[in-house]
Amino acid sequence: MKETKRLVELITKGIQDKKGHGIVIADLSGIDGTICNYFIICQGNSTQQVEAIAESVSDYVRETIGEKPVNCAGLGNDQWVAIDYVDVIVHVFLPETRAFYDIEHLWEDAKLLTYQT
Repeated sequence: MKETKRLVELITKGIQDKKGHGIVIADLSGIDGTICNYFIICQGNSTQQVEAIAESVSDYVRETIGEKPVNCAGLGNDQWVAIDYVDVIVHVFLPETRAFYDIEHLWEDAKLLTYQT
């Protein structure tokens, strides 16, 4: 669990490094049947920024703790990029795509932590 919290911190720093905003961490660890322990959700203002944020997160985590994601989906489309670290899944959205899917509210019981950026 300590490693997971460290991963969450590193991912958040990678997002902030590329000026990602609207960062929300959804703690799913106390909810049965979830696919991971944490969702980290953020957004960029353009497809280029979404891609830059996703690359920054992957680079930051790999360079700091040597961990690579098991999957990364959405690159090339760059409206919604999902980066899967098993215990933590990162979602990087364009604002309108984020508003449409509203994934931070899919699990009502999740504890949400909002970062002020």
